[in-house]
Amino acid sequence: MSPQPLILTLDQGTTSSRAMVFDAAGTVVATAQEEFAQHFPKPGWVEHDPEDIWRTTLDTARQAMSEGEAQTDGQVVSIGIANQRETVIVWDRRTGKPVGRAIVWQDRRTAAMCETLRAAGHETLVNRRSGLTIDPYFSGTKLRWILENRPEAEKLAAEGNLAFGTVDSFLMFRLSGGKTHVTDETNASRTLLYNIQDGRWDDELLRLLDIPKSVLPEVKPSAAAFCETDRQWFGRSLPVTGVAGDQQAAAFGQACFHPGMVKSTYGTGCFLLANTGDQCLQSTNRLLSTVACRTGSRPQFAIEGSIFIAGAVSQWLRDSLQIIESASETEALAKQAGGNEGVYFVPAFTGLGAPHWDPEARGSMFGLTRGTDKADIARAALESVAYQTLDLLNALNADGFDTSRIRVDGGMVANSWFLQFLADVSETTIDRPDMIESTARGAAFLSGLQAGVFESVDVLEKLWQSETVFSPSMADSERKSLVSGWEKAVKATLYRAQLDRE
Repeated sequence: MSPQPLILTLDQGTTSSRAMVFDAAGTVVATAQEEFAQHFPKPGWVEHDPEDIWRTTLDTARQAMSEGEAQTDGQVVSIGIANQRETVIVWDRRTGKPVGRAIVWQDRRTAAMCETLRAAGHETLVNRRSGLTIDPYFSGTKLRWILENRPEAEKLAAEGNLAFGTVDSFLMFRLSGGKTHVTDETNASRTLLYNIQDGRWDDELLRLLDIPKSVLPEVKPSAAAFCETDRQWFGRSLPVTGVAGDQQAAAFGQACFHPGMVKSTYGTGCFLLANTGDQCLQSTNRLLSTVACRTGSRPQFAIEGSIFIAGAVSQWLRDSLQIIESASETEALAKQAGGNEGVYFVPAFTGLGAPHWDPEARGSMFGLTRGTDKADIARAALESVAYQTLDLLNALNADGFDTSRIRVDGGMVANSWFLQFLADVSETTIDRPDMIESTARGAAFLSGLQAGVFESVDVLEKLWQSETVFSPSMADSERKSLVSGWEKAVKATLYRAQLDRE
């Protein structure tokens, strides 16, 4: 009797690397996770050491694989990868050595470059071809900055020896022993360089940012034969058969396979995706168009809203303010606070994302009194994520989507107080699934489809189960009062950003 097939998923996130092993029922049989250092060399700059990303990914993968195979008598047959999107790594393709630190998706150093591009009238071109807006969030201007500011990168590019990639590309290059330079469509669609309707790197966008085509990876569907791992890493060669940016992987793991289905993921940031099927729709409310996934001949698309700071507020409370020791404490503190107390927190640490798109905005807190304590601050931090989600839902609703029910996932949704508050202020029914780590599960689903572990998308759809439903119960008058306070806080934050620009 042959061992049962297992899938190893590498879930490489913004603050940690995690590996999970899934069986053919979509159940987790082993997991390992390790945090790594965040670097903030200047205000608004966020960097990672690519070697930290590689080391923690490899270590957790080996640990989870060993435990998963030992506990089940199964055997890993394929690898799926989900990764933090938009983060830029460049390396010498001859040696695999990174040229400096990775520039993280949260980084705002290219704000002035983006403003110059907008002032020159390029916003419409970029939006029409890439589905994105001109913002430091995306990879293209980060790559341009590296070419202008790291002499070694410029030299390697001129020689044809520079490789650019999002984190998935870097990991596959290392896993394959330097044999493969590839990415998938979901990651490519977040670079400002990819034409999402034509499905190719866009020559005009490359000219706009002066990016040489030689540095770019080959683009494949999200379920495909990406590479074979070098035997040195796991004792045998394994195929990487599924890759997606973390948010698209989460949507796939949430079984949001049909047009109109909406999911919202709460990790470091919050990202809301609405499936638009095979139609690449354009938002009229400053949301993004993006590739949702491709497992067959045609891609599926999505409308997306991006919030830069969500679960990261708990990390800030823990590491910077030191008023909690773990994120799980925020639920008890929010309950302890009792009420809003007029305290509002706008967590614009790295600017405001959709629908405001202001890279110069900075975090602010309003309504503080002598009696404000850590419970009030913790509650305001949690509330801020719900209010930001409401802003996205309002924009999505204005674009014609039904936002009366959404699926949520990510570590933050273990907090039931937060989800009930979200349901109340958004007047939306919230489905929390039986497995909240949908990002890793989505990558496993993609890998398993390609490897033959799962027969079809229909099979995957039946594996999704709702664990808890949160329904709105707040009085309309209270909801309107709370939301009005939030809108004033955001308006004041944006006004301050405008004053800083003058």
